[in-house]
Amino acid sequence: MTEILTALFVLAGGFFALMAALGVLRFPDALSRMHAASKVGTMAGSLALIAAAIWFGETGISVKVVIAVVFLFFTAPIGAHLLGRAAARRDAGRDQG
Repeated sequence: MTEILTALFVLAGGFFALMAALGVLRFPDALSRMHAASKVGTMAGSLALIAAAIWFGETGISVKVVIAVVFLFFTAPIGAHLLGRAAARRDAGRDQG
């Protein structure tokens, strides 16, 4: 049962990683690309970490996974916001000059 659950989380993480990569390649502007990379990439990384926690099944590893997932969910939106802000400022600078 553990193998099946781990495989499902790994497949889901791989699917989200693929969707993030396709979003970065296909979306037309920087803000859309940033959205795909941050939102979907965070989900992909979190699912992969959860799969590792299930596979190893140790309390110490599970605690580290929870800390890493919380860290991802706090830092990815901040990074995306800063990237979006820089892209918006860059585009605003082009309009003036």
